[in-house]
Amino acid sequence: MIFAKESLIRAAPKRVFAFHELPDALERLTPPWENARVVKAAANLHVGSTALIETRILGLFPVTWMAKHTRYEPPRMFEDVQIEGPFRSWRHRHVIEPHAEGSILRDEIEYEPPFLLLGKFAAPLLIVPRLRRMFDYRHAITRKWCESATKEDDD
Repeated sequence: MIFAKESLIRAAPKRVFAFHELPDALERLTPPWENARVVKAAANLHVGSTALIETRILGLFPVTWMAKHTRYEPPRMFEDVQIEGPFRSWRHRHVIEPHAEGSILRDEIEYEPPFLLLGKFAAPLLIVPRLRRMFDYRHAITRKWCESATKEDDD
């Protein structure tokens, strides 16, 4: 299954990428309503670095989610994959493309939900709305930080 979210950010790609490299970026991008806690943020976005998050499935069942960075191409893209977690598979590409008004930020997620066939049927009702809400929040947080910069910050 594929989920994608795309937004215009009125800042240079270098600035948008820099936001994601902040030491507390993952905490900033975690919506307050999500029952998730960053146990260990990745040291950086470089290939091989890992992050560990504690979360809950359906708000009830605790699960550990470990993601590993597998691609790093500043300032255009980085990727992480689930090593351990709630999904059968999860690959998340963060793509930043130049645009006449700044940058296009696109999150592309290829995933296989848990619970096999049941998960595939439940995804449109449970997973997709949750992803949509989460990535709307993430893009708004990214936009706010990136667009609050002064011109000197991009130099």
